[in-house]
Amino acid sequence: MLVVFTRAIIIYVFLLIAMRLMGKKQLSELQPFEFAITLIVAELACIPMSDTQVPVIYGLVPIFTLFVVEFALTKIVKHSIKLRGVINGKPVIVITPQGIDYRAISRLDMTVHDILEALRGKDYVSPAQIEYAIIETNGDMSVIPKAQFAPVTVGDMQLQVPPPKIPYGVICEGKRLSNNLTKAGVDDQAVQKLLDQYKLRQKDVLLLTVADGGEFYLQPIGQPCIIGNLQQENAA
Repeated sequence: MLVVFTRAIIIYVFLLIAMRLMGKKQLSELQPFEFAITLIVAELACIPMSDTQVPVIYGLVPIFTLFVVEFALTKIVKHSIKLRGVINGKPVIVITPQGIDYRAISRLDMTVHDILEALRGKDYVSPAQIEYAIIETNGDMSVIPKAQFAPVTVGDMQLQVPPPKIPYGVICEGKRLSNNLTKAGVDDQAVQKLLDQYKLRQKDVLLLTVADGGEFYLQPIGQPCIIGNLQQENAA
């Protein structure tokens, strides 16, 4: 049992490192060749993890080989538009101002129901609301709505709005994230003063985020959240 446990830890750590090196796309929207490699890697990892008769190296070497192949393909695809089209495919327009393109969805082996379902996933209930819809190479649908159905933006309303500020987690699940204090423009004393004001201990805080300028979100465990400005709270 200890042998199986140790082998599982070794393979897991190796896989974790390999997936991190492959990049963020491995964890979100995969291109076809990335998806294929991910499936194969998962299968290769299971064999030496469960079968103690198979040496661990027999699992690590193929995984490393696939990592090298994926890395090489990524570099090649990045610099070759033609090869990118062959390996990843090309985006396909499935809805135009003339309506649903039946030939296009037939080439993709999709049905009208698939198109309607994808539209609902983008918060549109009818093709009548859509100017263009495109199936991307990763299978996701990008939607360009008609003008009357497009969301209103700040630019459309000609409003002067300050740029958004990034909130930094200062306390998460009772643990203080000291590295984010400087980024948020606060210090330990200001954070502690805020906690004392609401009679909270650090371990009672589920989440505390602070943005540059002092805006904070304080979520105590089992209590309603508190939203305010740290500078104003400390000045009070």
